[in-house]
This record gives sequence, C-alpha cells and structure tokens, in this order.
Amino acid sequence: MLSLLTRLSMAATMLAAGLALITPATAASAQDFPSKPLQFVVPYAPGGPLDSMARLLAEKVQPDLGTVIVENKPGAGGNIGASIAAKAQPDGYTLVMGAVAINAINPWLYQNLPFDPVKSFEPVTLVASVPNVLIVNKEFADKNGINSVKDLIDYAKKNADQLNFGSGGNGSAGHLAGELLNVRADVKSVHVPYAGAAPAKLALLGGQIHFMFDNLASSASLITEGKVKALAVTTVDRSSAFPGLPTMQQAGVADFDLGTWFGVFTTGGTPKDVVQKLNAAYVKALQDPAVRKTLLAMGSDAQPTSSEEFADIVRKDLAKYKEIVEVSGAKLF
Repeated sequence: MLSLLTRLSMAATMLAAGLALITPATAASAQDFPSKPLQFVVPYAPGGPLDSMARLLAEKVQPDLGTVIVENKPGAGGNIGASIAAKAQPDGYTLVMGAVAINAINPWLYQNLPFDPVKSFEPVTLVASVPNVLIVNKEFADKNGINSVKDLIDYAKKNADQLNFGSGGNGSAGHLAGELLNVRADVKSVHVPYAGAAPAKLALLGGQIHFMFDNLASSASLITEGKVKALAVTTVDRSSAFPGLPTMQQAGVADFDLGTWFGVFTTGGTPKDVVQKLNAAYVKALQDPAVRKTLLAMGSDAQPTSSEEFADIVRKDLAKYKEIVEVSGAKLF
C-alpha cells in the first residue's frame, strides 16, 4: 500500500505534467490566431451604412486576420444577429457589428433579451459615432416660419397635440429622441412609428409627419438638396460634415445628447490576447484613407479605441439610456 504522502506526491507530479502539456498548446492556439476564416455578423439588412462599413473593414483587415466573411442576420431590432455572436464559442472567430441601439438601448426595451449586454460580449473597438439630426418637412416649416428648434417648440406649445413626429419604429433611437424632446421642452407631439427609417423619411417628404430625428448619414443628401429643413444635431458637439447646424443643447434644449455609435464586438469570455489581436487589426484598418473617407461621408470621423475604452463607452451609455427609455415610456416585448 502506498502511503498518503506518496500518493499526494504522485498526484502533484501528474498534475504538473498535465499543465505542462496544456499550457504550450493553449499558448500556441492564441499565438496562431486566426487559423481559419472569421465570421462578421451584421445584425441589419444588406445595403445600410453598418453593412457597408463592415464589408469595407473586412477587406482592410485581411492582411492581418485573413478571410473575414460578412453575414447579414437582421431582425428583432438587431437582437437576432447579436445573439449569434453572444452564443458563439469564446475564441474570437465570431464578430458582430454592434450599435448603441443593440448594446445600450435594447436591454431596457426588451424584457427577454437573449443576451447580457455586458457579459455576452467583449468590445473590440469603437468604429465611429454619427450624430442624429432633427429634420422638418420643408413645406410645413416654410409655411409656419420654423427655422430653428425654438420655432418648432413654440409652434408645439401653441398647437397642442397638432404636431407629430415619425421614427423607424417603437423604441428606435428616433422614437426616443422625439420623446426626449417632449420631456425636455415640455411639449406634446405625437409619435408615429414606421417599419424602418426609410418609410418614415418618405412620410416626412410627403407631409404625413411634421418632423423626425434621423441618422445624419442617411439624411445628408436630403439636407444638402434642400428637400428637408435641418434644425440641429443631437450630440454635444457639432458635426464636422454640417458645422453650421447647432446642437440641441446650443439650440436651447438642455440635457440632450443622443448620438449613434457602432463598433466591433466578439463573444464574451474570448481570451484577452485574442481580443488585442482583433483590436490591433481593426484599429489599423480604421486608419486607412478609404475607410476614413467613407466614414466622413457618413458625417463622422473614424474613432478607434482600445477594448477597455470601448467597454467604458458601453457601460456609460447603458446607464444613460436606461433613464431615457424610462422617460419615454417605450417598451417592447
């Protein structure tokens, strides 16, 4: 019979041998990453700004990461696509183009979200922040002398319940911005939801709604062509693409800061050294002149960050949008 001391000594030796076998393999797998194509999920339909940017970035990171396959998985406000990355193996081979709507707003709108907004993802890098813009039907604005946010608020106060605004759907960024304007300016405009921002803009152009908050990149051509009247951007800083537009706060609406950011995430629990490799590749891609030019056309500059900096942005916006969603009364199931 072996003594207890001998058995413990043998167990310790076997454990050490096992660790010696595991550690090099683990290190090698991290060192060799990636050894196969990456999947880059876009939680929205093809053709939009996030899809276009994901495809451009997939091309630019190839020298460092190899093949990146972009797949569109739209639905449920972006939750379907995001959940694919959230439930994937935590090895860095599945990426998702996240956005403020998915990662900071949806957690407060949906009661049964299929992922945890913090634990399910590892932030890789912020890509860009694009302002939203307050645009008004041109004929309505010209007829009623509405040339500023103050003019619009004055009209709303004098014409209670006669003003309406559209959005891309209940709980969308445009919906929340309109409700926040109601609260901050103490007015009552009526929300009209549409099945996406595109039909909402058509309704605005047709005069079915009076105003809306839209992504600046999507509305830029309408503004430059004079088809709508732009009054202000929703971020704390003016847009470099439209420097003449004041911010909502400069226009007299206090505590109004609603930007639209988007960035790259991978699955929660992915090893830190793998996340750092992904970060380095995507930060390098965001410095490419073609990428910067495309983002500038969307009304933003490239804004690469460290993984930790991006995580801090997500945490802060989760807290901010919790309050805004509560104020708006919006709820989705």
